[in-house]
Amino acid sequence: MADSLDPVRSAAADATGPVGATPEGAPLKKRRLAWLRPPEMSEDGRMTLVDHFRELRYRVIVIVVLVLVGMAVMAFFYNDLYAFLLRPYMAALHQINQSRPGQEVMVVNAGVAAPMTLAIKIVAIAGTVVSSPLWLYQIWAFIAPGLLAKEKKWAIGFIGAGVPLFLAGVALGYWVLPKGIVVLLGFTPQNSPVANMVEMVPFLTFMIQIMLVFGLAFLLPVVIVALDFAGVVTGVQLGAVRSYSIVGIFVFAAVASPSTDPISMLALAVPMTVLYVAAEIICRVNDRRKGARLAAEEAAAGSVGD
Repeated sequence: MADSLDPVRSAAADATGPVGATPEGAPLKKRRLAWLRPPEMSEDGRMTLVDHFRELRYRVIVIVVLVLVGMAVMAFFYNDLYAFLLRPYMAALHQINQSRPGQEVMVVNAGVAAPMTLAIKIVAIAGTVVSSPLWLYQIWAFIAPGLLAKEKKWAIGFIGAGVPLFLAGVALGYWVLPKGIVVLLGFTPQNSPVANMVEMVPFLTFMIQIMLVFGLAFLLPVVIVALDFAGVVTGVQLGAVRSYSIVGIFVFAAVASPSTDPISMLALAVPMTVLYVAAEIICRVNDRRKGARLAAEEAAAGSVGD
């Protein structure tokens, strides 16, 4: 009571806050949330090993949050995604009904939890794809500080070329998929009493695998050019093994394509061959430019020595 009547003590109590509060209260709160922020870099751009792990933790947390947000957004478009994934099967079913009307084919969800499992997989894949520009930037932000200016320039160029090539391969795999389904289901004898029952969850896995194989196959020129820039291979070496490489491409296309028909194989082999030749041309141009630069540097060094 006496303390409340003392204006000096009342002012001191107002300044220090309620009983039990400490001046370190605010910094303590900041320390608790410090793991949500990347560590600060020193003026010379150096970081300790612990700081690198802290930044890695921060980037991983941000990536997980971005993917979860993407999944939440894609959940509103689940019906459209479901129809999009069923489109290759429906196109294959239409061809089967025309060529083999007696063959019975149906897509089923095996098990009580199968529809929920399918929904989670579809939303997870779609959310990861939609949020990929953001979480790829997080990966880039983690590795970019350790790269030189020239390495950053190369990395941006390779990413800029690789993303559209990968998407083109995925689109080609999606287009080839119905033909593969027709051929694979065609192994069932006509008028057979056995019905072809395709489970949705394995079908989704099969579909993703095919599109990923086609997408990664289209990254062949990016890998070749990167090896040339790193000095591992040269354009002359690529030209020397061109015929063997083309044979290997056709063998890979025959194995990777989901069907045994030549159209699907050629749909993958021909673009890969063109991309290989284009990569060889780029490597030869780069080798000539590199040779001219080295010759100029040697000439400049010789003139300085004289």
